[in-house]
Amino acid sequence: MEAESEPYVRLATLRTLHRVVADLNAARSLAGTLQAVVEGAVHGLGFDAAAVSLVRPDGDLVVAAVWELEESAMGGPSVLLGQVGSRESWDRLLGVSDHWGTLRFLPYDRGWAVASDIPRWIGDGSLPVYANDWHPADGLLAPMYSAGGDLLGVLSVDRPRSGKRPGAWTREALEMFSLQASIAIGNARLRAEMQRALARLEKEQQALRASEESFRQAFEYAPSGMAITELHGAGRGQLTRVNDALCRLLGRPRAVLRQQSFADLVHPEDRALLERTSAESGRAELRLSRRDGGYQWVCLRNSIVADAAEGPSFLLTHVEDIEDRKRHELQLAHRASHDALTGLPNSAELRARLGRRLCGEPQTAVAAHAESPYPPQYAGYPADSYSAHTAYDGLEGAGPGLGQVHGYGAPEGHPGAGLAGADRPGGYGEHVHAVVPADHGSGGDAWAGPFRSGGAATAEKGLAVLFCDLDGFKSINDRFGHNAGDAVLVEVARRLSQAVRDGDTVARLGGDEFVVLADGIGREEAKDLAHRLRNAIIPPMRIDGRAMRVGVSLGVGWAGCGMSTEEVLHTADERMYDEKRARGGAMRGARGERSHRRAG
Repeated sequence: MEAESEPYVRLATLRTLHRVVADLNAARSLAGTLQAVVEGAVHGLGFDAAAVSLVRPDGDLVVAAVWELEESAMGGPSVLLGQVGSRESWDRLLGVSDHWGTLRFLPYDRGWAVASDIPRWIGDGSLPVYANDWHPADGLLAPMYSAGGDLLGVLSVDRPRSGKRPGAWTREALEMFSLQASIAIGNARLRAEMQRALARLEKEQQALRASEESFRQAFEYAPSGMAITELHGAGRGQLTRVNDALCRLLGRPRAVLRQQSFADLVHPEDRALLERTSAESGRAELRLSRRDGGYQWVCLRNSIVADAAEGPSFLLTHVEDIEDRKRHELQLAHRASHDALTGLPNSAELRARLGRRLCGEPQTAVAAHAESPYPPQYAGYPADSYSAHTAYDGLEGAGPGLGQVHGYGAPEGHPGAGLAGADRPGGYGEHVHAVVPADHGSGGDAWAGPFRSGGAATAEKGLAVLFCDLDGFKSINDRFGHNAGDAVLVEVARRLSQAVRDGDTVARLGGDEFVVLADGIGREEAKDLAHRLRNAIIPPMRIDGRAMRVGVSLGVGWAGCGMSTEEVLHTADERMYDEKRARGGAMRGARGERSHRRAG
């Protein structure tokens, strides 16, 4: 292009430009297109070297392609390949350069604008003689933009073979070429993205097929039960797919289970829990019916499988057999609430049971019920059978099979029997106030409770708390050893359990102290019970071939609403101490020196 003014040179340049543009469009990949760009700039536009810096997804520009007519001894611009310049530095460089239309020219005396992170190579050409000569440090840049105006990259050309700064015709040709290069790079990127998308789609389809097969195998051959439940339509809630493990667990064939739902199989008491769990896509432990009529404890873990477009599609349920764990949990709960030596309820369980019987409402607040402390719906039934709390399984005596908690359930045959909590008629199901029985005897006896009449609510029957402390137990421990002492405690626990009524609680408070809770009992009955307990303990017991005997000091306190559990136990403990002092029995020390542990 030494003679740009000559028409035949321009015509030759156009032909060459047409050929290199055709090469751009013929490239089959982005890398091939970029290489065609730099080669076209060198062979078609009369430059010795060219490079393309491509914008990366993070915005920085990386040198993606270079080309020079003849490789120099110094390695040429190829050393720039792969180097990265920040977008900020490139924007600054383009901003301070001279604007030649869409081109940017950076003269050598403005080299300070080139930041250190912009890849740059300066050739070994000769220094300019005339003002229009090309300087080795000059730079000509052709920014390339997408149709939307986003920067795709920058085409850098160097060392025009004419040795002169490009004239108007070469600049226009370079502008035309950079525009075509922008289109070719955009198309190449689009093709590359489409190819990647197709590859991803094929890979996803393969993964989907593999996932479906893996799911089928995992579902069918899982060691625990698995089920799929419909969430929509007429079959909502129905089991549409079950595995062999679930069939074995419930003893039902696959064809039968697929005609049912979990709602058909769940225990009636667990139905509400099942409905909440199904709605929340959560976890629940409940009972499902087996073919033999029994119920199986299972843990249901639900996962809602959703479609991106249509939303929740079905419910995947994992059914785990927890029958053994439930049994072990009951055993552990029993160990936590019962004394390891005697098997009686321990101190924590005693306080829990007593606390469930009491409320914070003081006795004077229930004076309106003084004439009859029992709910009106229980009129005509024995006074010791009114409902005190929601029935529960925990308040039993020491022996097995003691049945319904005494005073904690509605009488058999009454409309409230079998109902729990607020479901009982009259609203008394949750709690009936415990009231200290009236003391018709002389005040101040050893059996008196802490409350008298004087405006407070009174009753004929209440909740008696009998505090038992063994006399002479320490001497057995000291003389015969702790094994003998333990055997004595076990025998005492057995005798106490046999002496109380069904439903009364016998608990070991600690050491040689025992407590009996007797609900629905009058003052005279409490005295009789105390005498029975004493007579049960006093007879000699045979331990390791030796006859051993312990005495017992008993104190009777009364529990009433408005009292705390510690106050109730402390009151019974004080009554026991008063009884011990009144009997003149074997004192084990003054009040502050007693060897047994005081309640509270």
